[in-house]
Amino acid sequence: MSVKSATRNSLILAVNSGSSSLKISVFRLASPEKQDDANPVVPFISSSISSISTSPTFSSSVEGDTNVRPAKKEDAANIHDHATAFAHFLDYLKNEAHIDKKEIAHVCHRVVHGGDYLEPVVINEESYHHIERLSDLAPLHNGAALSVIQASLSNLDHANSIAYFDTAFHRDIPHHIASYAINQEVAKEKGLKKYGFHGLSYSFILRTVSRHLAKPASETNLIVLHLGSGASACAIRHGKSLDTSMGLTPVSGLPGATRAGIIDPTLIFHYTNRAAKISHDKSLATHVGVTEAEDILNMKSGWHALAGSSDFGEVVQRKDKDEGAKLAYDLFEDRILDFIGAYWLKLGGQVDALVFAGGIGEKSKELRESVTQRCACLGLAIDQTRNESVDEQDGDVVEIGKGGRTKLLVCRTDEQLEIARQCALESKFWK
Repeated sequence: MSVKSATRNSLILAVNSGSSSLKISVFRLASPEKQDDANPVVPFISSSISSISTSPTFSSSVEGDTNVRPAKKEDAANIHDHATAFAHFLDYLKNEAHIDKKEIAHVCHRVVHGGDYLEPVVINEESYHHIERLSDLAPLHNGAALSVIQASLSNLDHANSIAYFDTAFHRDIPHHIASYAINQEVAKEKGLKKYGFHGLSYSFILRTVSRHLAKPASETNLIVLHLGSGASACAIRHGKSLDTSMGLTPVSGLPGATRAGIIDPTLIFHYTNRAAKISHDKSLATHVGVTEAEDILNMKSGWHALAGSSDFGEVVQRKDKDEGAKLAYDLFEDRILDFIGAYWLKLGGQVDALVFAGGIGEKSKELRESVTQRCACLGLAIDQTRNESVDEQDGDVVEIGKGGRTKLLVCRTDEQLEIARQCALESKFWK
């Protein structure tokens, strides 16, 4: 499929497919006199479809003075999967925003696992099947993204469908950090190495925070905590990924809503063993296929397994009176500290900022406070008033520290904006 260039008044769709959600934002190019590398696009419509597999709802917001009707958690009984969710959004654009789909020039898809793809790719048969083969390594997201990609190819065949990969940001991780201590011939043949994820978020955060610090990105050192239902940490040295907590797949590293995070690799065999205790008796062993192991570690673990809820806000509310919630909270905090300490050493203590991001990083003042208190030995101190008033502050970056050489920041990351920005700055996509 050849690249189709578009006129400057065409629209960009930025699509972010979750395991049971779909976020789509519509962007226009900024006017030439206002366009720069930092802000080449203007947001127009943002939408979110939640609980796709259970009770789907559709919400949208509109920027600027417009007659487009916003939607607030409207029931969407016609949505059954990600493909019908995408179709529902296109109907909304047509019926409520009066946007002809021919105005859409580029559909930009966030794809979690890109393997060895280091740059965005226009979807063709080869790249589609490459992403399809990687679905086993990111089962919660790649499959959903492929479903929406297929829907966009069918419904918007005049537009470019472009994949933007979370893994690409981590391309510069040194070989010895990305490698596992296994047979390297097998590792190379099968692509078994640390890829890292949340790269589009880290790209946005690096660019936004370095601008806030008035430093070139190439001179910026950060420890970033992207904390959400999927959580990871990243050490950024001189504007490049040095290390990150997720590995071959997103299941490694920090625990999440339903993900186990880092564990002893042999745990899964004892977990499924028929014995009532740890046993190496072959007669008690059961065959554990990759699919079953993935299901346990991706879908049946995390704080949902510990506290009975995948909502971290609920975990926080219950932690002082519920043993399971307290365990989930304390364990999550402990694992975050593991990575902060390791990355502080890897950066030689030269850390410009510790950054909280993601849904939990942005919203949980309790977690920000408790993590920072445990980092007092590193010279970090939180300003309680600033920390508790983050939601009241404008801007992409909010300072919550008491000063010192290392800033303590909250960054409101925006993966859709990052995708649209990258699309807008690629000259081959525009006339």
